[in-house]
Amino acid sequence: MNESEFNFVDDPTVAINEQSHVGVAWADHPKHDIYFQLYAPDGEAQLEEPVNVSASPDIFSWLPRMVMTSDDPMEVYLLWQEIVFSGGSHGGEIFFARSTDGGKSFIDSVNLSNTTAGDGKGRLTSRNWHNGSLDLAMGPQGNLYAAWTEYEGPLWFSRSTDGGESFSDPLRIAGGNDTNPARGPSLAVDDEGTVYLAWTVGEDRAADIRFARSDDDGRSFGEPRIIFESGGHADAPKLAVDGKGTVHLVYAESAAGPFMRYHVRYARLIDGEDTFEEPRKIAGPHGEQFESVSFPALSLDGEDRLYVIWELFPNRRGRSRGLGFTYSSDGGETFAAPSIVPGTADAALGFNGSQQGLLMRKLAVNEAGAIAVVNSTFRANETSRIRLFRGQAAERR
Repeated sequence: MNESEFNFVDDPTVAINEQSHVGVAWADHPKHDIYFQLYAPDGEAQLEEPVNVSASPDIFSWLPRMVMTSDDPMEVYLLWQEIVFSGGSHGGEIFFARSTDGGKSFIDSVNLSNTTAGDGKGRLTSRNWHNGSLDLAMGPQGNLYAAWTEYEGPLWFSRSTDGGESFSDPLRIAGGNDTNPARGPSLAVDDEGTVYLAWTVGEDRAADIRFARSDDDGRSFGEPRIIFESGGHADAPKLAVDGKGTVHLVYAESAAGPFMRYHVRYARLIDGEDTFEEPRKIAGPHGEQFESVSFPALSLDGEDRLYVIWELFPNRRGRSRGLGFTYSSDGGETFAAPSIVPGTADAALGFNGSQQGLLMRKLAVNEAGAIAVVNSTFRANETSRIRLFRGQAAERR
């Protein structure tokens, strides 16, 4: 695998802090490494050259996740999938690196998984999986939380209480022992330090979203439960929690099973309630131009407004092209009619990248409602690009 020649850039992720500085990280496939660049609120790059985070030129590095602080100097934390072959059926380890100088340099990366099990794989079937099955979140005390799955099935969780200097031994949350393989984890943390974790499963045409919570800062988790049972295939969940303690969830669902036509659904768990409200559809195929929508991302601002983007598929079995968008200004009661993120769906750009897997995080919003979206585009034998899109929530009247 690592002898392959992939001559393109891909796999972007984004983070934004309260000063509206935006960090973008991506995979440079010719160099086999993850790179980072920081942008000021006016869009100007702050680093003379993108910084090499993974520094492993002989091994592919894919599909990062990122957290940034508002400190001075700003701290940057990155988690990604390193395609290390260490004896198992699939290559993959979960690596972490941190910067304490605003992204100018990164301290040597650390392997959090240390297994032979193909970490970072989100298996659908024995022959179909998405890489990038991992997530990273930060709590109110600066604690860091990482989750990932492996091809063989287990879902793992680890935490750091010292700013990323060390992490706990991985804790298995689900999967393994002849159960369906876990896939696509998403983390969220509330103001009290409660940790929420959602995921789906593979090898199941009627997969449902699973959910677990930790009330002791990630030391242990309660028994996983299914959020809502349906006959459809539920996939790619994303979580966020607002200032009132309400947990918000978006995910994709196909009534006809995997690889068919998907739509995006939303559900919420109001603080103090035991169960999520019944999920409802917030986005489906956009007219005649797009046949399917899937792989959503979710973020909140300081006024508990919700922002959701997703991949647009002209053909349900083809590559995605462009990003869809909606928002809720009333905490999830209602959502605006779906639209297209301007500048993302031009056919001249080619298709969206993400050729190693669509389990990504392309959206970030800060407390003030500053919005950052990233996307990669690819035209075979011509060009590949990473683009950053900026926006701002409208003022409430």
